[in-house]
Amino acid sequence: MRLTTAQALVRWLLAQRTELLDGTGAPLFPGVFAILGHGNALGLGTALEEVRDRLPVWRGHTEQGMALAATAIARATHRRQVGVVTTSLGPGALNAVTAAGVAHANRLPLLLLPGDTFTGRAPDPVLQQVEHFHDPTTTANDAFRPVARYFDRITRPEQLIATLPQLARALTDPADCGPAVLALPQDAQVEEHDFPDPLFEPVLHRPLRPRPDRAELASAAEALSRSTRPLLVLGGGVRYSGAAAEALALAERHGVPVTETTAGRTLVPHDHPLHAGPLGITGSASANRLAADADAVLAVGTRLQDFTTASWTAFAPAAALVNVNTARFDAVKHGATAVTGDALEALRELGGALAGWRADPAWTTRARAEREVWDARVTALRAPSPGLPTYAQVVGVVNDLSEDGDYALTASGGLPGELVGGWRARGGEPELDVEYGFSCMGYELAGAWGAAIARERGVVTALLGDGSYLMLNSDLFSAAFAGHGFVAVVCDNGGYAVIDRLQRDQGARPFHNLYADVRTGHADPPSVDFAAHAAALGCSVHPAPDLAALPNAYREARRAAVSGKRPAAVVIRTDPSSWTQSDAWWEVGVPRSLAGHRDHAEGKRRQVRHLGRRRR
Repeated sequence: MRLTTAQALVRWLLAQRTELLDGTGAPLFPGVFAILGHGNALGLGTALEEVRDRLPVWRGHTEQGMALAATAIARATHRRQVGVVTTSLGPGALNAVTAAGVAHANRLPLLLLPGDTFTGRAPDPVLQQVEHFHDPTTTANDAFRPVARYFDRITRPEQLIATLPQLARALTDPADCGPAVLALPQDAQVEEHDFPDPLFEPVLHRPLRPRPDRAELASAAEALSRSTRPLLVLGGGVRYSGAAAEALALAERHGVPVTETTAGRTLVPHDHPLHAGPLGITGSASANRLAADADAVLAVGTRLQDFTTASWTAFAPAAALVNVNTARFDAVKHGATAVTGDALEALRELGGALAGWRADPAWTTRARAEREVWDARVTALRAPSPGLPTYAQVVGVVNDLSEDGDYALTASGGLPGELVGGWRARGGEPELDVEYGFSCMGYELAGAWGAAIARERGVVTALLGDGSYLMLNSDLFSAAFAGHGFVAVVCDNGGYAVIDRLQRDQGARPFHNLYADVRTGHADPPSVDFAAHAAALGCSVHPAPDLAALPNAYREARRAAVSGKRPAAVVIRTDPSSWTQSDAWWEVGVPRSLAGHRDHAEGKRRQVRHLGRRRR
């Protein structure tokens, strides 16, 4: 079949299918986000136009926003579908590097197809080429290498035959999942080749479920069977494996309290008697208290990053750590007893190996008691109070008015702590996407657009501060133009309030975060009318002048997002100084001159990074 490189690549994309979590089939690549420039318009752009009735192409307005939206598709479909992004060379490609970092940190598949320079090098240097003085093969696209799981530059059309199976592997292997980049030189995109027909036959990609090694499993069972106060930590790998029900069944059989990481949040119904709450800095004091007293931790599908482990002060030094992960890279961390395998299969087999073992009944009942204390704290924080509304109050309204199938997301600032720590999940399917692996400001609106494309039911709600809104807001127009509705709850708290709090809490003077502390040339500085701005980008707007008005504004926005097929913005002024505290420590660099240095030194003293080694 004689095709250009670009045509062959697009035909291959169309042939790839995926098995969703419910067992149904769907396209592996549900659509392409594109901004066309001279580096991709005539090659890849022409190939996409030829199949526009079979492969949707969405127009974004920043390359970073498009790639963030594509990343959110992967999260919303539990890594079963992959968003595709094409850009031109130069600033277009480099604008997408941040989003590749988001996908890489969160272990989410993303396919990037940036244009590249000419393999023949006749127009040297070509427009937007970044010349490397000592290596002419280096282009701007090489900036993707540190944040890509798979990188290739296609300089001959027949190279696709070898690279496409590897590309599919990198995007679908749960142990090695992440962004993949195919750099496409302009002349190579349009070069023709006789491709073999079987390359374009339909392929169904089913999730790999590697079973754990028997010896590893026996070691893990032995470590856990000695425990009387175990704690089960559920991460994003449990979500992507569809293993939440199996995890809860194991916990119920053995009386093990359950907590969640940021990526694993809402896997457990809030009112489940074994639910201790979310773990870590943005989690709950209830889970953190249990973690401090646990004599064994069974972590499943988590990389145990610092926010989950309170910078490795969350667990007792003598606790045994059993780490189940499909990626051995994560399973062996911190001296853990490693179990490498799929979360669902590993939990099934580990449960069989633990027959007859149960936790101390007093420990089992403590989970609910601790969480009820935490619930009372959150309920008090959500209650109406004088002054500006707090983040906790805003999240409480959205949580209370959410319905089955709804999906809320956030990414940076103070809102991740409020959603992770305070959200009360119904259970069943995940209800949250909190991008706190990379904490990328601007993910919220682009992510909501991607989630709205991917999800077939429910209302998607993005919660974000004014800083994130100002950083990346053009995807409100992108979504409005494309006909994808979601709700954006914009909390205007006057700047980067969470970092202002970090400064103040450590004894530093407030500097350069809240607008009140930022250098300005005006006695009366300008401010942003977020409602007018959102309306100008095609949104319906529903201002909430105070907390009492917020429920009705949010209800109206939900209706407008669905009926109008465009984003609906709720704008509310919020308090920059009120936060939900989980009573956990976080390591940041604190100068000796600041009052917070004493707490920093105490935290460093309590830090334990290799639990297994200390136990041996």
